[in-house]
Amino acid sequence: MAETFRVLIADKLADEGLALLRADERFQIDIKTGQSEAALAELVGRYDALIVRSGAKITAAILQNPGKLRVISRAGVGVDNIDLPAATRAGVLVINTPDANTLSTAEHAFAMMLALARRIVPAHQHLASGGWERGRFNGLQLAGKTLGIVGFGRIGRAVAARALAFEMSVIAFDPLMAEPTALGGRVRIVRDLRDVLRQSDFVTLHAALTPQTRALIDAAALAVMKPTATLVNCARGELVDEAALAEALKSSRLAGAAIDVFSAEPPLGNPLVGLPNVIHTPHLGASTNEAQLAVTIDAVNSVIEVLRDGVVRNAVNVVDLPHDLTPTDLAHVDLAERIGRLLAAFCEQGVQRVRVVVAGESLARLGTWLGRHVLLRLLHDYLAGPVSVVNILEVAAQRSIRFDTTAIPEGPASVRVEVESGGVTHSAGGVLIAAGEPRLRSLNGHALDMTPRGHMVVVQNDDRPGAIGLVATQFGDAEVNIADLAVSRQERDAMMLFKIDGALPRDVLERLRTHRPPIRAVYDVELPDWPAGQG
Repeated sequence: MAETFRVLIADKLADEGLALLRADERFQIDIKTGQSEAALAELVGRYDALIVRSGAKITAAILQNPGKLRVISRAGVGVDNIDLPAATRAGVLVINTPDANTLSTAEHAFAMMLALARRIVPAHQHLASGGWERGRFNGLQLAGKTLGIVGFGRIGRAVAARALAFEMSVIAFDPLMAEPTALGGRVRIVRDLRDVLRQSDFVTLHAALTPQTRALIDAAALAVMKPTATLVNCARGELVDEAALAEALKSSRLAGAAIDVFSAEPPLGNPLVGLPNVIHTPHLGASTNEAQLAVTIDAVNSVIEVLRDGVVRNAVNVVDLPHDLTPTDLAHVDLAERIGRLLAAFCEQGVQRVRVVVAGESLARLGTWLGRHVLLRLLHDYLAGPVSVVNILEVAAQRSIRFDTTAIPEGPASVRVEVESGGVTHSAGGVLIAAGEPRLRSLNGHALDMTPRGHMVVVQNDDRPGAIGLVATQFGDAEVNIADLAVSRQERDAMMLFKIDGALPRDVLERLRTHRPPIRAVYDVELPDWPAGQG
């Protein structure tokens, strides 16, 4: 029977997005908007996923008891309405939809800039009140002016492309940009924010809100801008010291501002609201029919991919997750998890250290991400509480488990894991073969070749005649069918890896362990099928 998933919708979403969930019988949705903090705290643990926009505030109190919650999907870009540290501690993945409203927000920022330059809002109000004093509303043309873009991500780039079409000179500040220019050399990257502010006739903000960017545009920053310059903010209100901006506008230290976002919304008592040289809109950057539909569809598809397919895109609180994982990447994740499950059987004395080694150029970027999955499966049976790939590194660190990854660019793609338990190091390595099939190629120094799936029994024994027959007889007497067998010998040490049909009875396991010699150790492991549904 297919696994079913429950999804809580806490903000209003477009019907077209909800239809994607309703069309898949594996998903059950509940729409509960306008819930209080206490009500959401009571609800979230019953659901596998939560989808929000900007209305629902997901606090630490709501995530105190996450229950089965695995993912929060934000239909939009900003996640300041979600307590990311609390979500990470709870092992809950947070994802957003950074592409869906890019064009709408860029167009709105450009519209605000045009409205400021041509004084459209006061001119409209003047005409609507019966006036016709055209000379009062001389404006500026954009062509030939310098636009400074603070934050050169998706939206910043979209604004730049439109500014270039208007024959503006475009400069940008973004500490993550390594190259001196962008967009085919047409945008110059400036390393000092003050230099951008000093040179620009228009400044538009498109930076993410972080502790480093909060109040990025403060009194000192405003002081270096041209008195004839204008500031556009369609990103986050907290990027600006609003009191300092209001003072600069009142004193004509700055010519004007166009504001779509505020530090508190609605902006009751905000000093910017109502100033004659300010135009403002109520957070409309993404408020187009196209963007509203796109963010909903992207948010819903992200939840479907995470829950149904195990595919994670646009993670906000997992910094080492590569974007756009390929099917081969996902197959390596599966291989890493199987190795972690297998080695867990050898760790009855706990885990002190885990080392993950990835080889091959294609796997270098996946090292830590694969390591997260190894740790999760390796430690899963020993951990209580909400644990996932989101918080597994923190959980391991809390238990003083040393963890590191190593990437070896040369050679074919492979994954090797070393685990120290009780002062003994155990290891396993594997590769992918045709159609992404995982193959175990080594275990505790023994060369083996078997697909790690289903019920498996690892036997370490003295290399002497009769060991295989002893185990096979025990299996036969208990009517345990052997589906596959791999044997490895090293000097006087040997290893047998059995794949059997069905679980190994406990009494057979105990009887095998009493045969010392030649049996040294026996480990019983159950791994997922590959492909799904096959034994």
